[in-house]
This record gives sequence, structure tokens and C-alpha cells, in this order.
Amino acid sequence: MSKKENVNVGFAIIGTGAIADLHARSISELESAELIGVFNRSKEKAVKFAKKYQTKIYDSIIDLLEAPGIDVVCICTASGFHMEPALESIRKGKHCIIEKPLEITPERCDIIIKEAEKYNVKVSVIFPSRYYTSTKRLKTAVEKKQFGDLVLGSAYVKWSRTEEYYASAAWRGTLLMDGGGALINQGIHTVDLLQWYMGEVISVQAVKTNIRHKTIEGEDTIVAILSFKNGALGSIECSTAAYPGYARRLEIIGTEGSAVLEDNELTKWDIKNVSNSSLEENETAEPSSGGGVADPLSIDYSGHKSQIKEMINFLLHGEEVLINAEEGSKSVRVIHAIYESAQSGTKINLL
Repeated sequence: MSKKENVNVGFAIIGTGAIADLHARSISELESAELIGVFNRSKEKAVKFAKKYQTKIYDSIIDLLEAPGIDVVCICTASGFHMEPALESIRKGKHCIIEKPLEITPERCDIIIKEAEKYNVKVSVIFPSRYYTSTKRLKTAVEKKQFGDLVLGSAYVKWSRTEEYYASAAWRGTLLMDGGGALINQGIHTVDLLQWYMGEVISVQAVKTNIRHKTIEGEDTIVAILSFKNGALGSIECSTAAYPGYARRLEIIGTEGSAVLEDNELTKWDIKNVSNSSLEENETAEPSSGGGVADPLSIDYSGHKSQIKEMINFLLHGEEVLINAEEGSKSVRVIHAIYESAQSGTKINLL
């Protein structure tokens, strides 16, 4: 991949929902980045978005992709509609930044991955939680085996979503457009972190239900147990039926040390036989925005900004991106297996 010679990297955005705002705000604040245009099926929403971010509206995806100067397309459509605009963008030679999840099934993920390889373009999948100082610090500790052998990895996402939230957009909680309910939408960031730390998942067993949100197709509450390739075990508890909702919690437990991550903050950090290993010696300050616990709009966008900057550096300087399409598909494969297990009532092997 040759480096881009122009000073600015040109961006386009497909979709104008709340998540697209995070992309547009990030682009507007980054050097060497320019938002060239936007497309949305609703002209009214596109006009409002374009006015807010002082960019141009295009009447179709094809028109947008043929506009001069576009290098990267940010795909911010409903989850189950990521593949089609991604393929159109890839086949026009455009790099893509795709909102989580990459797609809603492993099969649709694989189509994107193969097309990106065929057309030699880069696809990055948005998982901003990996970009905070605290989460990177935890990853380094795991890689250096500071916690010894991993024993347990536990993920808890106990959030609140109102009935109005699901009614606000026709795709929310649907199998076709959202891919499911709480786990694939709200829980996927924590699932991504869990498998990033703990390693490859080899089997899952799960149960799901709807306790508060009985009109959606997807689940509002789900529990799963996991087995990892390294011999460790894990668990996931995820819900949008909780009141009032609590910060997401991730526990990484090892034979020589353990840590707890709550939202973006490391609240526990203990390593055996290491003096001053407590958090007080290495405390890191992270953005605190509530993490979307009860309000889906109260999400810090510095992680989005880091990922978009990463794509700029890839194009200008040849630096690699952390979460490519294959990496971004891993959480989808785990979640798909969990859904399959919950539906069938059986253990599902991923290998």
C-alpha cells in the first residue's frame, strides 16, 4: 500500500444517526482530515447533518463514492446494513471505518474481509475501548504474564434502556438489522475486550430472556459461560433491563495477579509479590462519561478519534491499524455462537 501524498485525508460518512456524530466530530478535530460528503436515505436527516458539519450531501452512495478526494468511508448505518455499503466502498478502492459490529453474522463479516483483501484496501472496525490508557495497560500486563496463568475472565454489562429507546428507531432490537438485542449492541465492546485479554474462545453455553423489553425480537438479558483455548474459563452477564444501570465491569483473574476494569477505569490492580503494585502507584485518568449506562448518547468519543487518527496515520505514514476487519470480526463470532447456544440450549464449539 503506497502512502498518500496529499496533506489531507478525505472522509465520507454513510448514515447520519447519533453514532455518525462521533465520527464527524472526530474528523473535524483532527489535523490532516477533511469531511467531504455524507449520504443518508433520509434526505431530511442528511440536510440537517450536512449543515451541522458544513459538508456536502450526495443523493446516492455511488455519487458519494465518485466524489473527488475521498479516501476513507465511515459506515454508520444500522448494524445489519454494514455489508452492502462496505462492499460498494471497497470495490471503489475506498478504505473503510465500520462501526461495531463489523456485521451481524460471521458469514457477512467474511464477505467484507475477503473483498477488502481482493481490492487491497484497509478496513478498521470501531472498538474505542481498546484505545484508553487503562485498557492498553491491562493488555500489556496480560501479554507479559504479570498475572501468571489466566484463570477467569468475567464481563458484566448491566445497563438500562427505556422502551422509548427501542421505539426510536425501527432497527433497534431486531434480528435483521440489529442482529439481536443487548449483547450484540450494548455488550459487544466488553465482549471484544474480554476475548482480547483472555484469548481465543473455544466453546460457549448460554441462556437468554426478555424481562423488561418484551416487544423486541432480540434479548434484553443474557448469560453465557465460556471456555478459552488457554484453559481459562469465563462468563458474560449482559442486560438492558436493569435499573438504574451500572458501569460495565471486566474482571481478569490470574494465578499471580488480578485486575478489575470499571468503564474506563482500573479500580483493582494486584500482583503477587510485587511491592507498590497497587493502583495508587500507577493510577491513570480516563474520560468519564457514564459509558452509555442509561443514556446511549453519553459516550466519550476520544476512542473514536484515536481510531480515525490511526487510519490517517496508515494512509500518510504507513502505520498499521490495531483493529482490522479480521480482528473486528472476532467478537461477532463469539456473540453468534452465544446466540446459537441460547437458541438451541446446547453447548456450541467454535473450533
